[in-house]
Amino acid sequence: MSVPTRTPLPIILIRGFGGLNIQEEQRLTYQGFNQGTVYEHKKGTNEIYEGLILSFLKSDWQYQDATNVVTFSSREIEDEPALPRKLKSLQQMLQDGKPLPSSLQWLKDNGILDKFKRLKEESYTLNYPDKTQEKRYFSGDKVVINPEMSEYFLESTKDPWRSIWVFRYYDLKERKFETYGNALMRMIYLIRELTANQAGVKPKVNIIAHSMGGLIAREAVQVTYPSLGLKAEDYINKIITLGTPHQGITFQILEDWLGFGGELGAQEELERFNLKNQSKLNNPYSFQNFEKHFPLERLLTIVGTNYKSYNFRQASFLNRVFSPRYEFGSNYNRSDGLVKQFSAQIPGAPRTFIHKSHGGFDSVITSREAFEVATRFFFGNVRSRLRFVNAQITRGKDWFGKSEFFLGVSIKPRLVDFELFHQSEGAENCYGPFIKEDLTDENPAFPWADGKNLIWEGYLNTLAILEDESIPAQEKDMVLRLDFYVGERDLLGLGFSDNVIFRKQYYIRVLIAKTPIELYLHTDEKFAQPDFTANPADKMKEVDGAWEFQVQDTGFEGTFQIEIDCIPEQGHPEPFLSGIG
Repeated sequence: MSVPTRTPLPIILIRGFGGLNIQEEQRLTYQGFNQGTVYEHKKGTNEIYEGLILSFLKSDWQYQDATNVVTFSSREIEDEPALPRKLKSLQQMLQDGKPLPSSLQWLKDNGILDKFKRLKEESYTLNYPDKTQEKRYFSGDKVVINPEMSEYFLESTKDPWRSIWVFRYYDLKERKFETYGNALMRMIYLIRELTANQAGVKPKVNIIAHSMGGLIAREAVQVTYPSLGLKAEDYINKIITLGTPHQGITFQILEDWLGFGGELGAQEELERFNLKNQSKLNNPYSFQNFEKHFPLERLLTIVGTNYKSYNFRQASFLNRVFSPRYEFGSNYNRSDGLVKQFSAQIPGAPRTFIHKSHGGFDSVITSREAFEVATRFFFGNVRSRLRFVNAQITRGKDWFGKSEFFLGVSIKPRLVDFELFHQSEGAENCYGPFIKEDLTDENPAFPWADGKNLIWEGYLNTLAILEDESIPAQEKDMVLRLDFYVGERDLLGLGFSDNVIFRKQYYIRVLIAKTPIELYLHTDEKFAQPDFTANPADKMKEVDGAWEFQVQDTGFEGTFQIEIDCIPEQGHPEPFLSGIG
């Protein structure tokens, strides 16, 4: 079985549903992944978010843009290209025995000419149960390597594994999921061949997919690779989905009213959004079958919660009117404006909430939060889990009506003024409602994330701190701010619907260079002052491999646990044995 890695790998970006007019999608050079957001109230590096692509290019990982290296066409490219001019000159000079200028010598020494000639001359084989296909790299398909751009890409001195690729599936002008899955698998083959190092090692790829793009990634994982007897996990390292309707969209029955009719070739796409189709176990593309083909821990679903800022108001209205039975009807919207929160998740896979809408300004695709969460999932060296242990509500309980309680937490890392996880009354994503004051109800409508009272599972990156020689070892730390919220609402309308039982911020400080690591709980930021000495009473107690702590104030007291696991360069998270590395 293949194992995950946090090594930087090629990243494929897949944009979401384009509606009827795919020409608009085709005109977007980077399919919207180059759009960002300005946060006027923030300062420094937190003020302007340049968008996903530019942020990767400017980041410490120093990715490069490989957008035009693979061509997507509406027709099959038949002709094999000639050698690009520079490589042709290199070949001729080698044949003539002439001395090479430094630029051509570099191409020779790094095997660029040999790789290009091999890709022109060789092919790869696809072994289907009923047929065999020989596939070439520069021709014979709608998805091919662009010879000129691939030469430019290969002669770069940058690491080819640190590259960004955009999957432009609408350029194929064939709106079928089978076509999309085959094209994505084909693109992955081309990327792996182009970026293979001189030892022949081919990288897996990471995928970030928005909306329907996540369903396309699942098509490749659940249908395309298995049809060849292959495992997608051998080719794909990790997948992140942004607002993908994994479990369908609730207002599918109103497709014609919404203008998504099938006359323009989008009917099969619409079938993938169907709640009933996605829930059928005998459906090969059902979300319930995903874990049969790909490790759940290597999928992260990012769930948007801000339906109010989505500009397609009809969708937001229908999400409230046609809520599933277990969401108490029109009491809740619980969506990003288009996709319901429950639908944007696959049970058992890590997921996080960000208070963003499905698309547009400051959305799941254009927000800084999405970038921060994604990079930590891909490259982070720490996995953390927050769990509920016990609690007691000591005030509230509206005696005039019927009270229910909600618990939520929002989490920020230090130095990045953006949440990695968001829960709030406005987001309608807190756990509950609970009728019991100790929050032990067995089947709340919005339950814990797993059977062990999981609140949050997230990924963090301490490598920059560990490698910073200006910070003394004893001061190397990781800090999270946890914002706890407990609310009460009255269902009968006799009392108040927005009582706040408890709201308080805590700081968890992890001394990551200690052996073993030490965790402290603070109620302020005095730990950031020079010569700060921690109070031994603030040190958290280790209990069964986790660290336990209490939060309390007038109205509420609760016990929680936080788990800290190390993520090795290759392999699965494991409990710490010494300091975090």
